[in-house]
Amino acid sequence: MIDTTAAAPFAIGIPFLGAALAFLLARSPRIQRIIALTALSLTLLLEASLLLSTAQAGPRAVFLGGWAPPYGITMVVDSFASFMLVVSTLVSLAVLVFATDQGADESESDGPVTIFYPTFLILVAGVSNAFLAGDLFNLYVGFEILLTASYVLMTLGATDARIRAALTYVVVSVVSSVLFLIAIGMIYGATGTVNMADLASKLDALPEGTRYALHAMLLVAFGIKAAVFPLSFWLPDSYPTAPAPVTAVFAGLLTKVGVYAMIRTETLLFSGDDFGPLLMAVGGITMIVGILGALAQYDLKRLLSFTLVSHIGYLIFGIGTGSVTGMGASIYYVAHHIIVQTSLFLVAGLIERQRGVTNIERLGGLAKTSPFLALLFFIPAMNLAGIPPMSGFLGKVGLVNAGIEENSGIGWTLVAVSIVTSLLTLLAIARVWNRAFWREPGESKIAAAQMGLSEDQPGSAPTATMYGATAVLVVAGLSLTLGAGPLYTMADRSASQLLERAPYVEAVLGKEALTGLKPSHGGPTQGEST
Repeated sequence: MIDTTAAAPFAIGIPFLGAALAFLLARSPRIQRIIALTALSLTLLLEASLLLSTAQAGPRAVFLGGWAPPYGITMVVDSFASFMLVVSTLVSLAVLVFATDQGADESESDGPVTIFYPTFLILVAGVSNAFLAGDLFNLYVGFEILLTASYVLMTLGATDARIRAALTYVVVSVVSSVLFLIAIGMIYGATGTVNMADLASKLDALPEGTRYALHAMLLVAFGIKAAVFPLSFWLPDSYPTAPAPVTAVFAGLLTKVGVYAMIRTETLLFSGDDFGPLLMAVGGITMIVGILGALAQYDLKRLLSFTLVSHIGYLIFGIGTGSVTGMGASIYYVAHHIIVQTSLFLVAGLIERQRGVTNIERLGGLAKTSPFLALLFFIPAMNLAGIPPMSGFLGKVGLVNAGIEENSGIGWTLVAVSIVTSLLTLLAIARVWNRAFWREPGESKIAAAQMGLSEDQPGSAPTATMYGATAVLVVAGLSLTLGAGPLYTMADRSASQLLERAPYVEAVLGKEALTGLKPSHGGPTQGEST
């Protein structure tokens, strides 16, 4: 197997180059589509090769410009980063295919098509940069790239509702970014470096109070980006107003970049700090508050936005356990959630295009009139609810096992909360199914009239390409079940590397930097097999 690690920067460079070409060819939307699809396809192939390389060779580092760490820009490719790259670009490519056909008729376009393609590619480049970043400042740059692109995508069409939602989103994002930047400045002032491999040992040497303060600031900054309760208030009002493809890619990716940053910093930088019980408690509250919010919704997009918040709680639960079992389950579950949540938002986009609305009280008979659409909703919905033997169930079983291994009051409480949340998710999904798909159309009209809702706006039939892009993601979600064995093995290996810390540090700084390096809490000790 050829080691392609040296080509890792092209995972960022190809989307950027594609964005530049697409912007230059703004008067040719058809060529823009070809460029965007080609760029993401090439990026996906490159990232798949990176995943195979790291599976065999372990973590590898690339030093841009030949500058040795900790002074230059370092990109690190390990199993976790490469896995996230593949999943995120696969989802982005499927959403882009969906979007190209949705915008084929410019009279129905939600915004300037010429702006969409370059901005979408910049968003993907920012996500990839965040996953590959080997220092905190480059991680910050990755966040800012994707957030700047997301501001533009969210306001496509410039409707009043989108501008209002985007205003809240921008304010919250800026607050979290400023907090992150202040934390980076304080870390540099305390240690003289922002390289994460270098910080692995230098932060351990700081006074406990200083380290805890820096740790808390990063957790709050990433918690806002990941939509962790009580920092999740912005998400249900922001995401549903955007165009369907934008909402789908936001729901799948943006919050998961925040989760990725939390996993990376919790394992690599703050190994000795016992914030696990706090994270588990926050994860449990996020689960319950999110799913209760979902049960109160009548609009499908808002309901899915609340389930998005709820299932972020599962990921925080796994991070809080600090064990290989919990971290491995979180890595597996984050891939599941990216794919399944994006699939459901694309289905919501199909429903909105066909019926003109997403209010479940105004929908009915979809199972009879659109059986394939009903199937596309049913499979990822059951997956999200955790019905055996789907990937949602397997991921939750892993997290429950981690809670049982914790063998503490908070651990057992989180086990109970996760099971209750899963049952409530099934209840919310069943409610949507019964009202939007199973109920007769006449009954939905009566229910809408009783609620004082206006008449439905006429929609248009989704295209075969839109159905196909959604179906690809649904099948990808099922593949997580069929390939659960090797995927879980890879996730556990990634978790072990994260908690041990030594493979990452050695890839960046060499073996001499391992002297005195302790493994992360819950990780294997030095010399123990991973």
